[in-house]
Amino acid sequence: MRKSHYKLFFTITLGTNPERARSTMIFIPPLFESIMLKIAACSALTLLTLSSVAIASKGPQRGGERREPQEIDGGIKRNEEGASQGYTFFAPLRSKTSYLIDMEGEVVHEWPSEHPPGNSAYLLDDGSLMRTAQDFDNPTFHGGGSGGRIQHISWDGELLWDFLFSNEEHMQHHDIAVLPNGNVLMIAWEFKTPEEAIAAGREPSSVGEEGVWPDTIIEVKPDGKTGGEIVWEWRLWDHLVQDVNEELNNYGEVSLHPELVNVNHAARGDGDWNHTNSINYNAKLDQVTISVRTFNELWVIDHSTTTEEAASHEGGERGRGGDILYRWGNPAAYGRGSRRDMLLYGQHDVQWIDDELPGEGNLLIFNNGGRDGREHSTVDEVVVPLNKDAVYTIEEGAAFEPKKAHWTYGEKESERFSSGFISGAQRLMNGNTLICSGADGRLFEVTAENEIVWEYINPFFDEGITPAGRRGPNRGRGDGPPNGGPPGRGGRPGGGDRPDRGGRPGGGGGPGGGVPNIVFRALRFAPDHPGLSGLNKESDG
Repeated sequence: MRKSHYKLFFTITLGTNPERARSTMIFIPPLFESIMLKIAACSALTLLTLSSVAIASKGPQRGGERREPQEIDGGIKRNEEGASQGYTFFAPLRSKTSYLIDMEGEVVHEWPSEHPPGNSAYLLDDGSLMRTAQDFDNPTFHGGGSGGRIQHISWDGELLWDFLFSNEEHMQHHDIAVLPNGNVLMIAWEFKTPEEAIAAGREPSSVGEEGVWPDTIIEVKPDGKTGGEIVWEWRLWDHLVQDVNEELNNYGEVSLHPELVNVNHAARGDGDWNHTNSINYNAKLDQVTISVRTFNELWVIDHSTTTEEAASHEGGERGRGGDILYRWGNPAAYGRGSRRDMLLYGQHDVQWIDDELPGEGNLLIFNNGGRDGREHSTVDEVVVPLNKDAVYTIEEGAAFEPKKAHWTYGEKESERFSSGFISGAQRLMNGNTLICSGADGRLFEVTAENEIVWEYINPFFDEGITPAGRRGPNRGRGDGPPNGGPPGRGGRPGGGDRPDRGGRPGGGGGPGGGVPNIVFRALRFAPDHPGLSGLNKESDG
């Protein structure tokens, strides 16, 4: 009895280390037992009181609960000569409405929905909207960019298609790409048990209780109001290499296989291994590019394969099956470089620059920073090493080129800005670039000479809506705001791309620490774009 009293006293005063409490008890004479019990009681009361005050001072901590309203000085900030004329489309992450604004920042059209965005949304040529949406009921998956639902909404707001791709085995997240034939490419997690991960060569020490969620690319053909047929699939899990277990079929020297994915790279024990956050399609090449945030890389994959060929190392127009055709940003990911060779830092929105635009065929990337020693963001244009036979060239034993970006905004001190999560960029008709600095809801346009000619701050948000995947203490990780929100499952407070289990800078558990007007991406459309024909009808009416 006496021993337990002493332990209570020292647990309160010296912390929760029982070894420390036991080591101190031998110096306490029994004579002072009654005095110690009184002090212990007072200490416990004081501790509980202080804890209650601390908890109360933090305010609501669960995602979706309202905090004190934040003032945002939103709207148009700059509209100068040289800006590319048109209309800007965006879907704020803390809103159920998507907006179209003119060059003066006035809303000219909007698309309401019953669901906040899963992250991305696109205005199509017929004036309809294809958007991701959140499904909060998934029993397995959680994290930044969680979606699970794809919605097609007409110009007038009619819900044309509502497709759910979310269950205990898989879940759509982050981004989609609408193909010329109307099919939709989507990024999705698939679930692998801890046992399956270890059987594929993953180091057991880097496998957590959630297993591993490698990314897949799914192509869906819409069917009716809610149905969809999966007509093509690419699975990262079919293209692994590892140098840990010689007895497995995928054993090999990582540096000899840049076309494969090292199953132990960026392995940190949580489920969301790759955190792929963007997808873009090139119709001329019939290829797909994706942004793999945790690898600090972009990858290019052949879409001309069948599903069977995509699961192999042969087939398709390039004869490589579903192997990686090109990768760039972090040669260390495939054993051909070190950290000093890194060129991408938690990037988003990797895309080919469209035909007939300045830089056509090059890749445009929002290079977030906020990690690995680089705090600022840039937008980078990369010239890919594609030869006349449409093959991505690479020297034996070397990394994929180029060694630096062709054009960059944000590297000079006078251009510095920072958005450690979400965000994107778009090349415009006149050669300017529209930049979405998503973490602060800032949209701005720069010329080829890096001069800002248009700027707008998103004023639209609902304090009661939590962005996709950032749902309070049990759901926080992924593209969370810097310094933001409560910890993830079993983790520490926000401040990493995955705050729990060893996250990196640039994210957080919930939306609490960031501004509420965050925007995943923004797109500018020329006045004569076919998707804007509804504006003319409204003005004529």
